[in-house]
Amino acid sequence: MGRGNRGGMAADAARAREGPGVMRRMPLASAAILVYRRIMIKTRTAKFQIGQIVRHRLFSFRGVVFDIDPEFANTEEWWLSIPEEMRPHKDQPFYHLLAENSDSEYVAYVSEQNLLPDDSGEPVRHSQVAEIFVRDKAGGYRPRNSTLN
Repeated sequence: MGRGNRGGMAADAARAREGPGVMRRMPLASAAILVYRRIMIKTRTAKFQIGQIVRHRLFSFRGVVFDIDPEFANTEEWWLSIPEEMRPHKDQPFYHLLAENSDSEYVAYVSEQNLLPDDSGEPVRHSQVAEIFVRDKAGGYRPRNSTLN
């Protein structure tokens, strides 16, 4: 095996030296998320899927999931801005939502532990929903372009 060979154990060792959490994006429809840590592969299944409508467990907002991080992938400054008694664990899926409350529309980044399914049947009014999703006959959302992720 030459120096240029990046396959097998050598590649795994090289990736382990590159950083603590090298992530690989999965297709939009897939809820299985792989997280690479050193030489092991840890498989995690997200509780919610792309296009699913969810609501926050504590705060009055809801939204549609448009992306999923297998674990926390925002800035440390953002994480530390959350009051310590409410701060979620980093080792869980985090969801990007096109969110809304009674006053406004925005993008939210929420831990899995703070989300619940929204079974209201009401559409999400966020102005970007139509750019990313198509509403199906059952009232759910499916990606307009499955290669976005």
